[in-house]
Amino acid sequence: MNPQSKKTLILHASQLLTLAGGPQRGSNLGQLRVIPDGAVLIGEGQILDVGVTGELLNKHSGADTIDAEGHVVMPGFVDPHTHLLWAGDRADEFEMRLQGKTYMEILEAGGGILSTVKATRAASTAALIAQTAKRAEIAFAHGTTTMEVKTGYGLNYESELKQLQAILALDAQGPLSLVPTFLPAHAVPPEYRGRTQAYVDLICDEMLPALYQWWQSNASDRPLPFVDVFCEKGAFNLAQSRQVLETARGLNFPLKIHADEFENLGGAALAAELGAVSADHLVKTSDGDIQALGKSNTVAVSLPGTPFGLNESEFTPAKKILDAGGMLALATDINPGTSWCESMQFMIALACRKMGLTPSQAIAAATINAAAAINRADEVGSIEVGKDADLLILCVDDFRHLGYRFGTNLVATVVKRGRIYPVS
Repeated sequence: MNPQSKKTLILHASQLLTLAGGPQRGSNLGQLRVIPDGAVLIGEGQILDVGVTGELLNKHSGADTIDAEGHVVMPGFVDPHTHLLWAGDRADEFEMRLQGKTYMEILEAGGGILSTVKATRAASTAALIAQTAKRAEIAFAHGTTTMEVKTGYGLNYESELKQLQAILALDAQGPLSLVPTFLPAHAVPPEYRGRTQAYVDLICDEMLPALYQWWQSNASDRPLPFVDVFCEKGAFNLAQSRQVLETARGLNFPLKIHADEFENLGGAALAAELGAVSADHLVKTSDGDIQALGKSNTVAVSLPGTPFGLNESEFTPAKKILDAGGMLALATDINPGTSWCESMQFMIALACRKMGLTPSQAIAAATINAAAAINRADEVGSIEVGKDADLLILCVDDFRHLGYRFGTNLVATVVKRGRIYPVS
């Protein structure tokens, strides 16, 4: 019998965090919808019932049971911004930054993203999958059940497509669900140095139409991947970012943008104008851009691991975003240069300390709002009937330990589409 066909009742949770009711804006962020002594029935990979233990025991007496007494049960984390797939490492650049070099200085000297591009272009698809699978296993063990993954370390169509194919292969391999993003506009490749506009034209005139045709022929049963652009000084300016995103939108690709990591160029307001699903980084975002986000359905995705990894003092202005009525999410930005961290738990701890979020706000930002940032809020991110049975059983009895504690793994068990994965 398929294990997913069995009905299992997880019962006696000290706190069952449902996060029911959809993505949370502004001052509503942090509505965990806690059920004390909670229970959830799962079967066929989905959530079948949610409530108090006594009621569900009476209704579903024949189900297998898992006793979660003394444990928090909550939705699996959703990580909506990652660069999980790459080859090699950049430990040498970490040392260079400690010696005083800035991120942009390293990039302009041919390091940074371009260093990883060289290694990733040279790697086979099998090697990329093998290296990335190890990071995916760590993320899953720390509670991430759905993760967005970008290309962006190829910067030519052949290598970008190789990365996309590797992402799809890893998603099929499981258990972690991967949502792909196409990011050829991550940096200007060395062969186009000094000719940024020519590279942007190549992306718009050739890469995006070719990807659309490839997808229709090879992956038409899946939603189109996101298209992203790094709107930043030294990468792509506002006009070039608009060109990439408007071309992608014309082909029906959903949109994302890297904006305001180092300078405010107006990328967040552009995202809101074009209906992008998310605008990500948002460290230097202006008050005007924040107001534009607050009036839109574009999710503001904060990546606190990145300024932490760069040893910088500024983080996403979360309070301003919430005061403007915005939707705030958290992500790891896992990448080899600035944030090699697979743990959404650590992002929650950083958000509480560096962005002023409460544990309940950070949890909502890492689950239901993070799901909205990848167009998956109707499938994952909360414990509601009909959604995927993606759950965590924590080894603590109070959700506030997420945020309060850091540097350790509080996940005892991961449930992914109804399958049980104990964490060793």
